[in-house]
Amino acid sequence: MKYLYEEVAYLKGLAEGLDISKETKEGKIIHKIIDVLESFADSIVELDEEQCDLAEYVESIDEDLSDIEDDIYDDEEIDEDCDDLSFIEMECPNCNDLVEIDEELLYDDEVDVICPNCKAIILSSDDDDDYSCTDCDCEE
Repeated sequence: MKYLYEEVAYLKGLAEGLDISKETKEGKIIHKIIDVLESFADSIVELDEEQCDLAEYVESIDEDLSDIEDDIYDDEEIDEDCDDLSFIEMECPNCNDLVEIDEELLYDDEVDVICPNCKAIILSSDDDDDYSCTDCDCEE
């Protein structure tokens, strides 16, 4: 951005070297144009410095975000979590579609397993509650 100041200084020197008076109509406008160009050069240099500061700040934020993502989405933890999941396949008694069911849901007494295809209940939470022992003398 140094070249902008050099160009404005050259124009100022040129106006003085040509002995352009600030008293004439043409001289007033030329000197005013040079002053405005100098203001533009100041603004552009200031914007360039602020843009460099913002670029450094954004880079810092990006690095921090990357560190956070590494902590949260650690690849090893994701792989371990995937290994812990187990599914079984069951056939829907209504539409005969094969449905994958999380094995943990099989042992949850409060969950009905519903076929995603036909919406029929594959496993009901009420199934275990209705069991009564009639073949023996136990008190269940």
